[in-house]
Amino acid sequence: MASKTVERGWAKAQQQIDAGEHEQALETLRAVWGEEGADVGQTWRIAAEAKAGLARETNEKKLYRESVKHYEAALKLSPNDKLARRGLNSLRSHMDGMGIRAGGRAVLWDDGAPTFVGVVSIVLVIGMVLIGLKVVPEYLAKSSDTSVASEYNATIEFTLFADDAPYHVESFKQHAQNGAYDGVVFHRIIDNFMIQGGDIQNGDGSGGWAAKFYGYCDGQMQESCGQTQWTIPDEADNGRGHVPGALSMAKTSSPHTAGSQFFFVDKGSTPSHLDGVHTVFGQATGGQWFNQSMSGTDVIDKISEIAVNDQDYPTDLIPTIRSVTIEGNVATMNIEMVDASGMSSSAESSPVEQPLPGFSLLAGMSVLVLAAVASRRW
Repeated sequence: MASKTVERGWAKAQQQIDAGEHEQALETLRAVWGEEGADVGQTWRIAAEAKAGLARETNEKKLYRESVKHYEAALKLSPNDKLARRGLNSLRSHMDGMGIRAGGRAVLWDDGAPTFVGVVSIVLVIGMVLIGLKVVPEYLAKSSDTSVASEYNATIEFTLFADDAPYHVESFKQHAQNGAYDGVVFHRIIDNFMIQGGDIQNGDGSGGWAAKFYGYCDGQMQESCGQTQWTIPDEADNGRGHVPGALSMAKTSSPHTAGSQFFFVDKGSTPSHLDGVHTVFGQATGGQWFNQSMSGTDVIDKISEIAVNDQDYPTDLIPTIRSVTIEGNVATMNIEMVDASGMSSSAESSPVEQPLPGFSLLAGMSVLVLAAVASRRW
């Protein structure tokens, strides 16, 4: 059990983190480290938060990796620590967006130059390309069935109402451009109502935050707070209604609590009770479903018809955002339909194909070379 001194150290360090004094927070934790009960999950979690704050200030890869190790230590000591789990997931997502690996060594490329593994990989890729240039045309020429199954995907094109909801559009754009929405699922799907996604924190509808600080922390006006508390001031009284295809920001029943989550209104649905409460900041204009062009509301309607459980979470196919591209105030959301096993679905079953001649030999050689590289010490 932690001593009173340790508990006071925790409280002081957390206050320093909230104030942006990350180095001072680490010094506070170091000062109580020798006390009884200091080596526990909460100490490691607070240290991880401080290191993460320093890393974001300095962009030092070493600090990011040390923060990951601290979070992992916290979870090892306290497996049920939800704050540590969320902090680790958020940090890893941020690191992925910056191209920083959690491990300490870049496998293929580091500091602008290829590593030993990278050089070998380049040689192997060149070899595969050369073999492919020879055998693929021959293989296709011999094949009587040249059909290729299309990737099971969807796109939704939409216009953003920057003049009517400037804060919401700005936050959405920044999240999209930073890749925060990449890999995020539509976690709540209700046919004849809406499809909801955008939880960049937990992926289940319980998290997410604004892309920048607008003066609101969990709906309350404050001078500053932690990033996970950032929310967007309401812009719901902008004259935009929840018509089919409308893009609106999700929030709690309290004002000014929108974060990163959003929803599209389904085809045929007109939830007017949301008007003036939730901010409409865009409108679907077009898209495609399995490479078949259709209206944006039709794509939304297709997604709304997939199977869900009692909590409205998709069960068989999980709509997952691959990317969001934006030009001016016109955006395109690319969505991959992923089955519950984690494999991408497709519009039709792929024909059974014979393996390419020579491919097995090349694959075997690649495995042997990579095994040799993996056993090398450097």
